[in-house]
Amino acid sequence: MSAENPSFHMEKRAVRRAFEQAAAAYEASAVLQDQVGAQLIERLDLVKLEPQWILDVGSGTGLQSRRLNRRYPKARLLALDLASNMLQQARRRKGWRQRQHFCQGDAESLPLATATIDLLYANMSIQWCNDLDQVLREFARVLRPGGLLMFSTLGPDTLKELRQAFAVVDERPHVSHFIDMHDIGDALVRQGYEMPVLDVEHYQLTYATVDGLLRDLRNIGATNAAAGRTRGLLTPRRLQVLRQAYEGLRADGRLPATYEVVYGHAWSSGPRALPRADGSVAIPLTQLRRRP
Repeated sequence: MSAENPSFHMEKRAVRRAFEQAAAAYEASAVLQDQVGAQLIERLDLVKLEPQWILDVGSGTGLQSRRLNRRYPKARLLALDLASNMLQQARRRKGWRQRQHFCQGDAESLPLATATIDLLYANMSIQWCNDLDQVLREFARVLRPGGLLMFSTLGPDTLKELRQAFAVVDERPHVSHFIDMHDIGDALVRQGYEMPVLDVEHYQLTYATVDGLLRDLRNIGATNAAAGRTRGLLTPRRLQVLRQAYEGLRADGRLPATYEVVYGHAWSSGPRALPRADGSVAIPLTQLRRRP
C-alpha cells in the first residue's frame, strides 16, 4: 500500500507485469511468503469455522490455496490473482480432487457477488493495493455476515536496509512504503469489522550480496512499481553505489533484509451502506429485518 505521497502510488499495470514474469520461479523463491502463509492458516485453529466458500486473494501459484483445501476438504475455493500466469501455475499444481476455481481480478474491485464468501484469506497481497479502505470495503462486501477475514501484510520496517542504501543513490522511491499496524486496525473499525485482532512479527533474511537480495525480490515479483520510480534498469555506476552503501550494514559476514509482517483477522458484520451524492443512504433489502 502506498503512502500519501503520490510518488508511491502503485501502478497496477507494473505490478501485474512483475508477477506475470515471476510466476514460473515464484514458489522456489517465496520462502518468507510461504512461511507467513502457513502460519496464517495455523491461526485458524483458534476459530470455529466450516466454510462453504473460501476466497484466496492474491493466491499466486496456489500454494496456500492447496493448504486451505486440505484443511477444509468440503469447501469450494476461489483463487483470485492479478496475474494470469500465476493462475495458470496454480491450475497446474492443484490436486485433482481439490475443489478449486480460478479468477483474474483486483482486490480493490472484486468481480464477485455480495455476501457469497465465508472465509476470505489474503496472504501478503493487500500491500500491492493503493486504497486500504477500498480493499477492506470490498472484502466486507463479498463476505457473508459472520464471515471471517484472515490476512497478512507488510509493515513500514520492511526492507528498511534496502531503503536506507537506496537513499544514498538518489531521492526517488525504490522501496514501497507500507502502512502501520495501528492504521490498519483503524481502517478495519471504519469499515465495520467486528473483533479485529492484529499483531506484528519481524523476520530477518540474510544474503551474501545485495545482488542476491535484488534477484530474490525480482523472482517473487516484488519489484518497484511506484509511480515516482526511476524508469529502466540501474546503471552500473548506480548499482555500485548501492552495493557500497549496503556493505556498511553487513553483520557477521551477511547482509540483513528485515521484513515486518502484520497478521490480522476480523469478523464481517456484512456490507455497509454507503452515502449517495445527495447524502441519502441506500440499504439493501437483504439487510432489513422485521420488528418482532
